[in-house]
Amino acid sequence: MTTMTDASVREFKMPDVGEGLTEAEILKWYVQPGDTVTDGQVVCEVETAKAAVELPIPYDGVVRDLRFPEGTTVDVGTAIIAIDVSGGAAPAAPETAETPAEASEAAAAPAPAPAPEKKPEGTGRQPVLVGYGVAVSSTKRRPRKGPELPVQQASVAIQTELNGHGPAVVDPAPAAPAPTASAVTASAAAVQSRPLAKPPVRKLAKDLGVDLSTVIPSGPDGIITREDVHAAVAPAEAPAPATQAPATQFPAVPAAPAASYDAARETRIPVKGVRKATAQAMVGSAFTAPHVTEFVTVDVTRTLKLVEELKQDKDFAGLRVNPLLLIAKALLVAIKRNPDVNASWDEANQEIVLKHYVNLGIAAATPRGLIVPNIKDAHTKALPQLAQELGELVATAKEGRTSPTAMQGGTVTITNVGVFGVDTGTPILPPGESAILAVGAIKLQPWVHKGKVKPRQVTTLALSFDHRLIDGELGSKVLADVAAILEQPKKLITWA
Repeated sequence: MTTMTDASVREFKMPDVGEGLTEAEILKWYVQPGDTVTDGQVVCEVETAKAAVELPIPYDGVVRDLRFPEGTTVDVGTAIIAIDVSGGAAPAAPETAETPAEASEAAAAPAPAPAPEKKPEGTGRQPVLVGYGVAVSSTKRRPRKGPELPVQQASVAIQTELNGHGPAVVDPAPAAPAPTASAVTASAAAVQSRPLAKPPVRKLAKDLGVDLSTVIPSGPDGIITREDVHAAVAPAEAPAPATQAPATQFPAVPAAPAASYDAARETRIPVKGVRKATAQAMVGSAFTAPHVTEFVTVDVTRTLKLVEELKQDKDFAGLRVNPLLLIAKALLVAIKRNPDVNASWDEANQEIVLKHYVNLGIAAATPRGLIVPNIKDAHTKALPQLAQELGELVATAKEGRTSPTAMQGGTVTITNVGVFGVDTGTPILPPGESAILAVGAIKLQPWVHKGKVKPRQVTTLALSFDHRLIDGELGSKVLADVAAILEQPKKLITWA
């Protein structure tokens, strides 16, 4: 990497766009050398262990150099782009990667003298950059003369058409008397009377019982290909006389080459960015916090009716109203009734830290992996405001534009696995959080309602919690309160 020493050049280093991040991957450059940029203009998009972030440049000037290509993971603090702030145009990109010092030395150096024609003495290999180099031929082919040259050319053409390979090495023994032109023509005509096909194609035709003289060639210079042979077999697969039974009873199916088949058996995907951070966080959480998961199945028919009524309410005009909105509100009310559930474990000081605020996380699946942005101070939001922030959070996550700040400081989380048709699950806690609620698919099921079996909208909730912070009684109360609110949404008024 070239180091710019010109005072008019400013280097922009990879910033720490999150809390304590050490590296980021360059996803896309929006500028190229020679482009003019202004202060605050976004020049690239990078992916950290938490999110994809666009980086603005803090200079006015012309792009002098992009230090790393797209797809490169760069340590925080490393220069990634150089900007000429003097206002001059960027120099033309060199054809080869060489430093200015190397370029000046190359210009000052005299032109290399042409290599001597005589054969080098001593070693039989010429030195090159890597390895021992290529061997120097110890023999020199003498030029052909007389009528031998046309004969050799005819032989090359015939042999090439015959099997697709070059002619064998000519023995340096004295050449035999050249045949006459009529003999060469007769020999070529005899060869041309045979269908042109490479040995593997001839073997395929033999195995399939195909006469190559009846095959229409489609390859260059009239060469028969494997496809031509298979095309000739296809008509024979239709009803045919019994004499053709061997060919029709065992039609050959073209098999993919073994090398390509084996190469497709496995695909290796580098684990980096959001996916790498998620994997590390889940392992750390699963083997640090003692998880307990409890389940409850609940009739949410009244909640779904309330959702439909809220969609018609003018206070929710333009907002996305769905069951997740009321489930989030139900969890916030349950936390208000059971505040001890909203806490974290301080391992260093061996303390339980009670939180008097709720940053409600919503697990979102994105093309880059699972992320959990959260709504700050969700406990203070009215239902319309909660709907607005929930809609913005989900839309931003799907676009891959969630900021690192939006994913920090979560206290409890909701994961909606029901959108995938799953009944429920046993979710793993995001690191540092006390509980996570999994919402299963809402399905029409037979349910005992007012003493009679009726079809009702039913779902299953699962609450995983850290047993160091929450015992079975407290966890059960929280889950029971959420279920009670979803079964009787009027409790949002009486309990709020």
